[in-house]
Amino acid sequence: FRRVLFRSFDVLRRSVMKNSPLPRVLALFLVAAAAVPALRAEAWNVFFGTGGPGAKGIYRASFDTATGKLGAAELAAEAGSPGFLAIHPEGGRLYAAANVGGVQGAAAYRIGPGGALTLINASPTGDGGAAHIAVHPSGKFAATAQYGGGSVAVFPLAADGSLGAAKLLRHEGGSKVVDKRQDTPHPHYIGWSPDGRFALVPDLGLDGIMIYRVNAAAGSLERHGIVASVPGGGPRHLKFSPDGKFIYLLNELSVSLSTFAWDAAAGSARLLSTVASISETAKSRETHNSGAEVLIHPSGRFVYFSNRGHDTVTVFRVDPATGAAEVAQVQPVRGAFPRNINLAPGAGWLLAAGADSNTVSVHQVDPATGLLTYQTKGVINVPAPKIGRAHV
Repeated sequence: FRRVLFRSFDVLRRSVMKNSPLPRVLALFLVAAAAVPALRAEAWNVFFGTGGPGAKGIYRASFDTATGKLGAAELAAEAGSPGFLAIHPEGGRLYAAANVGGVQGAAAYRIGPGGALTLINASPTGDGGAAHIAVHPSGKFAATAQYGGGSVAVFPLAADGSLGAAKLLRHEGGSKVVDKRQDTPHPHYIGWSPDGRFALVPDLGLDGIMIYRVNAAAGSLERHGIVASVPGGGPRHLKFSPDGKFIYLLNELSVSLSTFAWDAAAGSARLLSTVASISETAKSRETHNSGAEVLIHPSGRFVYFSNRGHDTVTVFRVDPATGAAEVAQVQPVRGAFPRNINLAPGAGWLLAAGADSNTVSVHQVDPATGLLTYQTKGVINVPAPKIGRAHV
């Protein structure tokens, strides 16, 4: 399967206190479960993870929340295939799933004035390259998911932001529904329950969501259980509804959205429904179709889902009371292979990265309907973009 599947477009979005001396970082891939505060027009730094021919590392561009205009992208830090990015909850530090100095794992950076990045250190996963990275809300540790290795790595974070030695947790088995893709475990993402008590890891190979109990004080994870998803669906990424009642899971292989009811007390989930992102007719027109990224609007009424191959974003209208979802729009991204998408601060804009077209496009979000309108002057070039998150 294509190497581009290991790439990520993680445009990091983070709101920093008004008088904070720290640079503000626009992170478009990380915090879709939290409500986004209303923001006045501001200039944000957007960091882009990359991976592929011509890409040299993490790139940065300015973004205007009033006009939706992206400035030209420039190299912020050299790194090998820095896919997904994450910002520390206190701001000021960025973490990347990347290969740095011959180390396959995670890299820590200090964010300086103007979005300048300074390497703090890098630490290996112990199981090859990472497909995703996230920092726990406590700020005490980070974790990565290794698609190829079939594992999760947990890194303690020191006071200076540096990464400690990883502790590895391995997945086992495989649903074997889809030949060659589900013979072994393939963790693709790690995220946190709204209260931070659990880590959730969609595993494409297992057709399920692995759940870990979090020990924040010790900075460790303990196996808690697994929730079965759609057979042959290939779970990839998930997001919680703003009220924490529902999980929206993107199934990469079946290109569908599954809704689960979340039991916060028990740390478990129940499958409610599954809806196709694109029609079977649309799928038949492309040689490759797969889901890549899922987002939820801070209102809890809209979900966004990127379709690779079809090169679109599906807008789902959802019922915040029941979690039920229905397709409202299928919007072309004006790029090729949208590995990732994300919402800008205030949710007025959606950015879509074309991993194969070396582009990032901007789409305006209608706050009443959630529908997208393409900004004809809102495209910049970034080599094999994945995306990041930050605000300066």
